[in-house]
Amino acid sequence: MRKLFGTDGIRGVANTYPMTIETAMQVGRAIAYIVKEKGQRHRIVIGKDTRVSGYMIENALAAGICSMGVDVLLVGPLPTPGIAFITTSMRADAGVVISASHNPFQDNGIKIFSSDGFKLPDQVEAHIEELMRSDRMAALRPVADEVGKATRIDDARGRYIVFLKNTFPKDYTLDGFHVVLDCANGATYGVAPWVFRELGAQVTPLAITPDGKNINHQCGALHPELMAAKVREVGADIGLALDGDGDRLIVADEHGEIVDGDHIMAICAQDLLRRRKLKKKTLVATIMSNMGLEVAMERMGGRMVRTGVGDRYVVECMRRKGFSFGGEQSGHLVFLDHITTGDGILAALQLLSVMEKHHKPLSELSGIMENFPQILKNVRTAGKIKVDAIPGFQHRVGLLSDQLGDSGRILVRASGTEPVIRVMVEGQDEGIISEMADELCDLVRRYDSSRGLTGEAGAPGQS
Repeated sequence: MRKLFGTDGIRGVANTYPMTIETAMQVGRAIAYIVKEKGQRHRIVIGKDTRVSGYMIENALAAGICSMGVDVLLVGPLPTPGIAFITTSMRADAGVVISASHNPFQDNGIKIFSSDGFKLPDQVEAHIEELMRSDRMAALRPVADEVGKATRIDDARGRYIVFLKNTFPKDYTLDGFHVVLDCANGATYGVAPWVFRELGAQVTPLAITPDGKNINHQCGALHPELMAAKVREVGADIGLALDGDGDRLIVADEHGEIVDGDHIMAICAQDLLRRRKLKKKTLVATIMSNMGLEVAMERMGGRMVRTGVGDRYVVECMRRKGFSFGGEQSGHLVFLDHITTGDGILAALQLLSVMEKHHKPLSELSGIMENFPQILKNVRTAGKIKVDAIPGFQHRVGLLSDQLGDSGRILVRASGTEPVIRVMVEGQDEGIISEMADELCDLVRRYDSSRGLTGEAGAPGQS
């Protein structure tokens, strides 16, 4: 059982458990211990986003790794997919990302890539936790020249920029495209503007002045309204909003209308199908994707399979079954023929290549699918709780699901990264599903309130 690792690594408020320097050092030691089982001298990449707490955690991780006789390659602020790329490009044994993705600046996290650029499977994360609890690492204390050293890789951004540009068709350019680009004051600020400009686009940048505290603050993929308003103001062809660590993309069309990950997947899946590049004619999405995407895929002559929430589970399904493209409604898009994880910049380039190929605006292309009405609500709780612990809740969900029948769905889950219960109701009548979502949210709030009145501590739980 994993207790520290959730759906996307370890995450929490920086400098409080579990996101302490003590935990970071122990994680570093455990990763180094695992790679040293191969019996050679090894290297681990460490990168981060722009949070002020990144310095603290970076140093603790590096100290833990070096204390086990493994070298560290420091790349500084770089998007999560960029760290996956550098890990494989440098032939490193692992890559560590210090980021809490879309969370506010006071949070931070640790997620780990293996040498092949893929996120660690659950069982390896469980092994890391087991090592941290045991005394097995204490016996390995290298001295003298066997202690690891840290080296800074100064050209990591440039390497990643070249890689991204090479994923764009060589006979296309972005000449004539006006792009509004929101970097969320995060890890893409030093990469994304250069990529699009060097390919020929006119770029109106937003949120490219990180100060350690403004990451994701009223900007980026979680707040695309800023980007959408700027598209309307300057008359741009498209708006691109990335999240704090650069693995997520939300788009606005030329009218400033938001286009989410489901519509981007539909557009790109159709293009891949036409080029016979969508392996097994299958798109991988999560249980959160709209039913309209499933209908659109069937109409195109393809199909869609669903996984649990989290891009890591999308990727695991793709690798296990031989699929090549998948993602999440939230904007994690994985083009496995290019990279091993979600990449917001790369996804934007693939979308722009379709627009360039067909000479069509995004508003026209996004008509490829029609959304079923869908209500998404988040209930923040005093502590993590398990949905099954709420008395009578699942019974009520069952009754409401019966009312919807085959034309709708209800999904309720605990976030794996925050003390939040997520409620999604989908169906044909927006009024009915809105009432259902409100009722379920009220049940969660009442339960959470009663726990507070009785002094009950927040029960641990992960999605």
